[in-house]
Amino acid sequence: MRREPIDPSGLEWSRVSPKYLRVRVLGWLIGSLLWLALSCVPLVLRLTGVWDSFPPLWLAWALPGAVLIAAVWRGVLLPRQVAAIGYAERDDDLLVRHGVIFQRTMVVPYGRMQYVDVAVGPLERAFGICTLKLHTASAATNAEIPGLPTDEGARLREQLSARGQARLAGL
Repeated sequence: MRREPIDPSGLEWSRVSPKYLRVRVLGWLIGSLLWLALSCVPLVLRLTGVWDSFPPLWLAWALPGAVLIAAVWRGVLLPRQVAAIGYAERDDDLLVRHGVIFQRTMVVPYGRMQYVDVAVGPLERAFGICTLKLHTASAATNAEIPGLPTDEGARLREQLSARGQARLAGL
């Protein structure tokens, strides 16, 4: 994984499953088709004569065009967004990174973790992946790692819970 300027040096970042890209692409495709169909309603109503003067014909054509351009742009960014997700386990904390344009690297100390949650939706279940959610006392330091293989998610849940319990007992 490529090192970004905000990343600490000397870390080995773990990546999410490549299957996560397929899940994101399917979600993007379904959402884009839905938005495109909704944006075509004024055009269809205008062309069939239901609406005569409003919206103007150019605007009725421009709306689906803008939605299509935005959908294609999101689709182009998806592989880079998935590739930017990573996590690294250190002795005292877990680092989670994500973002292409707006990058974020979050440090979650093990002692501040209240509970670790593994969530699986229908698409994730079909692809054998899960989302690990870390909950802390502050909502600002809550983190999640999507697209983990289910066995890695279960391993991380147990390991992070044990480390959090050990650090909490040391307070």
